[in-house]
Order: sequence, then C-alpha cells, then structure tokens
Amino acid sequence: MSLPLLTDVPAILLPFVGRAQQSLRAAVSSLSDTALVELDAWSAERRVAFDRVAAASDFFIEQVVRDPQMFLDLVSSGQLERSLVEGEMGGQIDAALQAVETEDELGRQLRRQRSRQQVRIIWRDLTRQATLVETCRDLSDMADACIDLAYQWLYIRHSQQFGIPTGRRTGEPQHMVILGMGKLGAVELNLSSDIDLIFGYPEGGETQGVKRPLDNQEFFIRLGQRLIRALDPITVDGFVFRVDMRLRPYGSAGALVLSFNALEQYYQDQGRDWERYAMIKARVVGGDQVAGAQLLSMLRPFVYRRYLDFSAIEALRTMKQLIQQEVRRKGMSENIKLGSGGIREVEFIAQAFQLIHGGRDLSLQQRPLLKVLRTLEGQGYLSAAVTDELREGYEFLRYTEHAIQAIADRQTQMLPDGDTDQARIAFMLGFDDWSSFHAQLMHWRGRVAWHFRQVIADPDDDEDDDDSDSEMAVGGEWLPLWEELQDEEAACRQLENAGFVDGPRALKRLSGLRNSPQLRAMQRLGRERLDAFIPRLLAQAVEHSNPDLVLERVLPLVEAVARRSAYLVLLTENPGALRRLLTLCAASPWIAEQISRFPLLLDELLNEGRLFSPPLAPELAAELRERLTRIPEDDLEQQMEALRHFKLAHSLRVAASEISGSLPLMKVSDYLTWLAEAILEQVLALAWRHTVAKHGTPKRPDGSLCDPGFIIVGYGKVGGLELGHGSDLDLVFIHDGDPYAETDGAKPIDSAQFFTRLGQRIIHLITAQTNSGQLYEVDMRLRPSGASGLLVSSLGAFDRYQQNEAWTWEHQALVRARVLVGSHEVGTEFEKVRAAVLGRERDLPKLQAEVSEMRAKMRDNLGSKATAAGTAANAFEATAPFDLKQDAGGIVDIEFMVQYAALAWSREHPALLRYTDNIRILEGLEQAGLIPDTDANLLREAYKAYRAAAHRQALQKEAGVVSGDQFHAQRREVLRIWAELGLR
Repeated sequence: MSLPLLTDVPAILLPFVGRAQQSLRAAVSSLSDTALVELDAWSAERRVAFDRVAAASDFFIEQVVRDPQMFLDLVSSGQLERSLVEGEMGGQIDAALQAVETEDELGRQLRRQRSRQQVRIIWRDLTRQATLVETCRDLSDMADACIDLAYQWLYIRHSQQFGIPTGRRTGEPQHMVILGMGKLGAVELNLSSDIDLIFGYPEGGETQGVKRPLDNQEFFIRLGQRLIRALDPITVDGFVFRVDMRLRPYGSAGALVLSFNALEQYYQDQGRDWERYAMIKARVVGGDQVAGAQLLSMLRPFVYRRYLDFSAIEALRTMKQLIQQEVRRKGMSENIKLGSGGIREVEFIAQAFQLIHGGRDLSLQQRPLLKVLRTLEGQGYLSAAVTDELREGYEFLRYTEHAIQAIADRQTQMLPDGDTDQARIAFMLGFDDWSSFHAQLMHWRGRVAWHFRQVIADPDDDEDDDDSDSEMAVGGEWLPLWEELQDEEAACRQLENAGFVDGPRALKRLSGLRNSPQLRAMQRLGRERLDAFIPRLLAQAVEHSNPDLVLERVLPLVEAVARRSAYLVLLTENPGALRRLLTLCAASPWIAEQISRFPLLLDELLNEGRLFSPPLAPELAAELRERLTRIPEDDLEQQMEALRHFKLAHSLRVAASEISGSLPLMKVSDYLTWLAEAILEQVLALAWRHTVAKHGTPKRPDGSLCDPGFIIVGYGKVGGLELGHGSDLDLVFIHDGDPYAETDGAKPIDSAQFFTRLGQRIIHLITAQTNSGQLYEVDMRLRPSGASGLLVSSLGAFDRYQQNEAWTWEHQALVRARVLVGSHEVGTEFEKVRAAVLGRERDLPKLQAEVSEMRAKMRDNLGSKATAAGTAANAFEATAPFDLKQDAGGIVDIEFMVQYAALAWSREHPALLRYTDNIRILEGLEQAGLIPDTDANLLREAYKAYRAAAHRQALQKEAGVVSGDQFHAQRREVLRIWAELGLR
C-alpha cells in the first residue's frame, strides 16, 4: 500500500516549519562556516523533504538541533535517500561501540546510535522513501543490533568478574539466549515500540575460572539485569528501548532467566493460551543463535499442535473480550491498536489460523503478519478479496501508528484530540484535513472489525449468519434431553416429533455415548465442549431426511474424537462444516468410517469450495511437492505422516465430489490414479535420497550414474487408470543399472543390492502403519516369477522373462501395465519391451483357449457359488447374487475380451497398445474395425455401469455384489460378444 505524499504544508503547521528552519540554521552555524555553506547548498527537493518532516515531528527536530553534526553526516553519506543493505545497521552500531570502555559509555553510545537511526528512519518514513516493511525492518534491525552487541560486550566483562558459565552435563561454555517477542520477534517494530524479551540459557552448572563460582542461573540473572540497565533507563541521552520482561514464565514474579529444561517444563505443564499466541512470534534476537534455534524447536509443540486446534479461537475470543473490557474501562475507543477494528484484530485473525492449522501446515509457521496473510490466501484459507482488505487496512493502521509516534517519540496508539496534532496526522497520511483522514480510518476499522467477526466471533452471536440461525446453532431445545433432565417418554416423543423414526433407539444411542467409559474419563473442559456440541448435532441431524441414520453413523465419530475435544470445537465453531459432515456421513458409511479413524480429515470440511473441487494432476503433484519441501529432509516420520494425510484428504475430496455428483465415474478414477502417481513420485524421491545417502549412487553398464535409472510400473487398476476407493496397487520395479558395478558411496554395494534395498524402502514407505494408517496395500506378485522372483528386475531380465517364460495371463496383465513414475529413459525402453512382447505373432486358437481357461478358473474360484458364477439358470433371479466383477457377463469378462483383442491384433494394429485403460482400447478396436461399433459401445457402457455400481457399493461399505435381477441386458450382451470372439 502506498500513501499519497502532500507537498504543501498546511497553514497550521507552517510555524513549526519556520522555527525548525531557524533552529537548524543556528545549530549548524555553531559548527562551522563550512557546515553552513553545505546547508545553504541543499537542493529544493531536500528542503521540501526537511520541511515536511519538520512539520510533522518534534522529536526529529529535537535530535537534529541537539546533534547537528550527526544529521549533516547522514545527509552527506546519502543514507537518507537509500535503503541499508543487510548487516549495515549492525555494522554501524558495532563500529560506534568499539572504543567503549565502561558501562556508562556503553549506554551513552547505544542511545546516540538509536537517536541517529531514528532520525534517518523517520525521515525516510515521512517522505515515503521507505515502505512500511522497510521501516519496520530497520527498527527491528536496530533493536537486534543494540540487544546483541550490548549483550556480547557485557558478557565478556561479566565473565571476567564471575567466571565462564559452564554446562554441568556437556562441560561446554554457556551463553544466554535472548528471545524477542511480539513486534520485535516478527520484525514489525514501530517507531516507539517497547521490546518484549525472554531470557534463557541451555543448561545448569556453574562458572569456572574464579575462586567463588556462581550458579549458571545466578550468573545469567545478573547479566540480564545489566543488559536491561544498558537499554531501558531514560538518561540525558534518552533511552535505547523500553524493555518489558512480563512475558516470561510466571510474569514479573518469575525468575528473570530460566534454563531450557525449566522453560520447556513450564510451557508443557502450565503454558496458557495467551502464551501460545505470544510464542508464535518468538525469534532469537541476541546471544547464542544455535542454542536459540534448539530452544524454539523444543517449544514448537507447545505453540503448534499436530491436530486441528479450534480451541485457539475460544482463547483468542476470550483475550479479545478482556481487551475490550479494558478499552471501555479506560476510554480507549480511539486506540488504533486495541480498539474495534484495530491492529490487534488483524493480528488475531492471522494468528487464529496459525494456531489452528500451523501444526500441520508448516507454511503458517512464520512470524511477519503480511507474509502470513499472503500464505492464508495462497493456501486457500482466505480469499484474495479478504486478504487484500486486511492487508490494506493493516498497512493504513500501521502508517497511522507511525505518524502518531513520530510526533514526539511516545509509545501511544491513541488518536490525538488537539487540532495541531490532528493536522499533523492527516498531513503525514496524505490527506488535506482531519475529517477526510478520519473517514478513511473509520472505513478501514469497519472492514477489519467485520472480517474479525467472521473469524473470531461466536457463531451463536450472529443471527444473520446463513450458516446458523441462533436457535438451531445453540440447539437449546435439545440440551435437556442430552443432559437427561427429562423422563424417557418425553425424550422419545421429542425425538420422534422432530423426525426420528425410532425414538427409543436414538435415545439409547445418545445415552450409550453419554455414559461410555471414555466420556466419563473426560476432563471438565472436554465435557463442557461435548455438552455444547451434542445439542448442535441433534439440531442439524433433524434437518436430514433420515436423522436415525445420521445419528448412527456420526456418534461413533463423536466418541472417537471426544477425548481430543478440539475437534468438537472445530464443528461447534463451524456450523457449515458440521452440516457437510452429516451430509457425507448420511450418504456414505465409508466416509463416516474414514473420518472416525482419521479425525484430521475434519479439516477438509471447512472449505466447501475446496472439498468439492479436487485439483488436477499437475496441481496435485505440485501441492504435495510443496508440502514436503517444508519438512526437514531428515524427518522421515513427519514426511510419512504428510504423505498419508495428503492421501486421506484428497481421497475424501474425491469421494465427496462423487457423492455430490460433481465428478462422474471416469473422473473419479482419474483423480484417484493421479493421487497415487503424485504420492509414488515423492515416495520414490524419498527412498532414492535415503538409499543414495547410505550407499552412494549406482552405475549403468556404460559407467554413467543412474539418476535414478529406475521405474515403478503400475498394473491392474492403477495401470489402467481405474483406481477405486480403497484399491490396492499392483506394482513392478525395474532398473537399468549394472548389477555387478558397485555404488560410489562410503558403504558401497553392488547395484542389484542397491535397487533391491530401494524397492524395499519404497514398499516400507507405502505400507508402514503410522498414526494415519498406511498409504496403500501393495501387491508385487505380477513381477517376473511372482512371489518367488526378485523384488526388482533389471530391464534386460524383465525382457527375457516376458519373451521366454511368461504365461499368457502375464501378457494379459501387461496390456494394462504402464510406467507410473521414475526415469524417462528407462520408461521409454520399457515401452519398447512391452510393445515387442504384446505385438508378437500369436496362434489365435491357442490364445482363445488359454484366455478361456484362465477365465474359467477365476469364475470357479471367485464367482458366486449359488449361481455357478452367473452361468446357472437362476442367475437372473432377484434372490440370486450377481458379482459385478467375477460373475459371467461382468467386469472381468470385458477386461479379458479387451486383453485378448490386444494380444490377438496389436501386431497388425500397434495403436491398440497406446493406451492401457479398457475404455480407450475399446475405442481403438472400434476405430480399427475389429469390433462392430455397436458392440464396442455396448461394452463401454456396460463397463462403466458396472464400475459405477461397484463404486457405489464401496462407498456404502458393501461388497461388489448386487441382486441377480439387475443388468440383465448388459450381461447377456457381454456373453454374446464373448462367444463371438471365439472365447468359451
């Protein structure tokens, strides 16, 4: 956001400009005639800039007049007109401290450096040569430099006096870690901020090198006190920064400095919600940076919970209520930080999302508010329109805050009530008068307050919200029933009057939940959240056509998550999410079971647009790559959890879209297949990185390095782009390394071993059970020689096996095989092998017999026994079962016909091998004139109808079996075409 820059100084401020010009001239003339000549040589642009700053800031003029040489040096150096490069601020302050010998001199030099930098920063801010971000960064850099340089100077002298603090466990010298909190931690200091600090040190012990050693804590307490004295007191030279230590454990009553263990213990056992909020912005601003990073890592689980933590909204709401009470009590409605629509409300909005989602979405674990807003937009938590308004409103408020504080270097966010200062504020913000400025300010405060209510306000408070009218959201009429305050007959009558078919059964379910051992063991807070949630659940359940079914499917989920009551808060805080949960559970017990097993999926219900709009293949792959790049490379546990959560979340989105009708069957399979490919791409990358790190890189026969020289081939449903909900993966691993050449690492092994271990690693990453389950079941039995064969084959061995040893059914499987991920070069060579194997000349009668024989075995072993796999006379009766996949005329018959046709005719029609899915192979057969158009179309439609039915069965957690009176026409036609192809 850029503010307009007025060049004409308002009449009310002209006297300030005149006095400032006279004072500057007098101060400069006292230096030398040469200095006065330099002043008179100023350009018109610099004079206009000086007048602008002088009209606005008394503090600026006071500092310039007090030390005119400092100001002239700034002018001649050009630093008023340019940004400082990284480290330049610290270098300037460090140079000024080089000759310091005493603590008094240290304090003087720090204060003079602060005054010098403030003059420069105010000049650049008020002349709009610096953006808001640059101004805040310069102020924060100045604080970092003053804190750390003062600490380092004092540590040397303190150690000379009391000895070097040494860790009892490690025997290593100890340094203090200084955490900057609040605006300092976020690199967002304003022109007159105080600084909130927390002091810590790595471990207990005592000082060494002196006769009377001090305990490490006592050493650092005394050092911390000296550091505060260097920065905080107001002297004739002013102050450096007001230091506030009240954010430390136990506040003012706590020890000034604590060890890391004590800090971790405190936050783990006694840390309060507002301390989580504060710790979001914690940053190491001085002392031991390495140890500081370890400390922040130790405290991160306190701040960011691994689950969705909607209890954070309750905490922030309570904090806001306390702030509002204080604002009203002290008459601070004109406070642009704490008042309605103020800076704090923008911060609360951003930090609510950070606390709720930051444990799982690492992109939210950052400090600067403007960056957090960009992330909230980029990750889809807030729309661009919302984040644009929040950003513009926040920047306007911060510019206003700087203008208020620039006048006299006072730490205040109150709008002035005097005409002169009001004119100054309006002038600095680029407005002609106070009324026009104030109107714009109130506009932005109104927009911020509105957005704040959307995020933080209690859903029960807003009766105009479409997501809930007050009565339904509260569900007050259901509270007596849940709390068993009415007799059983009245409770059943209430349930049945509201739409439940079986009131006693529903009441029994609720009573069973209420009296379950898990709920009886709940803590008070959790029980309160459950008591607030159940009435809302009942109020929404009765809006469904079958509330009995809704209750049956949702109560197991409630029982599963009740002990982690933050999930109940999520649904209480988001009536829309609760509505979507009930709708999906009513439609599919499979979805209900998935969410019950993995409650983290509740997160997906928050964003309706995202829930019903799964991304395309490139977006899927990019999203997963981005998510994994935010996890440290050596954190395998978190990487595996991220992969599993990604799969669960996107599988739910596909199922929800299928249920809603926004995704047709073919697209459902496409999405599920793309999801598997995106996951396998990252699994291969992780496994490759781990195996190479351990053993080095394998080599090809020509001596070049494999990178990776490995492919994962998908067979069956994944190969044919026909994955369904809960499908396993049929995989084969192939490499083109030299099996006898060793890898080039510290622990070399031959390439055959390397690729075997790589394959084992891949399978482990996919199938290992974690808190979020496993990614997929993996079936490797289609590899050469099946279960008795090598886990990974070389491309040459694969070719030889397929040409010389493979059975016809293995060639049938190869029809649906395609490269999923891995080396492009090896993939190209695999396609050549596949084409050569499938396209060779075949004896058609023999092929017909072998395909028919294999199909007969499958029907005998896997088909419906009651109907002889759909071939008996009773197969079409309503009481008979029809196995969609295995019975005669079903899915496998169509697949076998397609595979037979590809093997029989691809030699003359190689285009048949271009695709691996049945639908497009059938299209190829039709285009080549090998199957009549009507038959090809019939097979396609039957295949899609069968698969759609199988998908519906899967979502209902039922086997792929329907009654025998269904699909009569399709089954008969499939069997007719089967016979016409010469199959039996």
